Amino acid sequence: MKLFDTHAHFDPFAAEGTVAQVLQRAAAAGVERMCAVGSSEASNELVVRLAREHLAALVAAVGYDRDQLEKPRDMEKLAALAADPAVVAVGEIGLDYYYSAETAPAQRALFGQMLEFAAARKRPVIVHSRYADDDTIDLLGEFSTLWKKSFSAPHGLAPQPDLDPHGLAPWVNQFGEDALANASTRSPTAQGGGGPMIPPPGILHCFTGDAAFAEELLALGFFISFSGIVSFNNAGPLREVAKLIPEDRLLIETDCPYLTPKPFRGKVNEPAFVARVAEVLAEARGVDAAALAETTCANARRIFQLEG
Repeated sequence: MKLFDTHAHFDPFAAEGTVAQVLQRAAAAGVERMCAVGSSEASNELVVRLAREHLAALVAAVGYDRDQLEKPRDMEKLAALAADPAVVAVGEIGLDYYYSAETAPAQRALFGQMLEFAAARKRPVIVHSRYADDDTIDLLGEFSTLWKKSFSAPHGLAPQPDLDPHGLAPWVNQFGEDALANASTRSPTAQGGGGPMIPPPGILHCFTGDAAFAEELLALGFFISFSGIVSFNNAGPLREVAKLIPEDRLLIETDCPYLTPKPFRGKVNEPAFVARVAEVLAEARGVDAAALAETTCANARRIFQLEG
């Protein structure tokens, strides 16, 4: 299988000096690329350094996440890192009201700042959302407008092609035609006349929401990524939602070193285990695991605007 782990935290592996071994095990499992995700000043610097050192295996994402509200944030340094060719996205950023709902206003302010930062640099975003669905959608709706403007041509945007070239019909049947009519980005490549399309705006990573939340994200053009949580015993409802995601919007991740999938619970999660996420999703969707791996790998290359 050809696999792409779209969300991995390498901080503990770097601290332990085991990055090389982790990458070797990933390659042996068929993981061709990984997105090393930052979220703080230290981790942002780390992921860019690692991506430079391992160009064939790693790309990087940088940003300031919701847990950085009271910590130093150097926007000039972040801008310099984001300009590096190894950086393909802004993230991890977002909202989490589970433990700290009292900081919601400050979280929204930081998230909004990061979204503006990403739009100005034409970088897709990698978004965390927990117990914050409504605020996440509100802010991503504003970001979608900024995103479209950032890609505006002198004579306006390219006209939309056929709105169901990638098999969105099952989604329409489940969620209704209004959502499809409002769907934004389809592909960075022109599909018919009218010039290039707008690239996808971002990823809702480690998705654990319901069908309604998925509908709103899809209507904004976002991709949805599933982690090892989808393998948990109590994740039946999540697997049902996973069946509904159009295949051209589906991604997989580990979110390592957290959320180790079954049957590897008790072990430290790492990119090699993204193969198990692919297997569980494939079983839930009734498709071949190798085919799902190929599809999600192609989707990752598309959203990160990578060649090949």
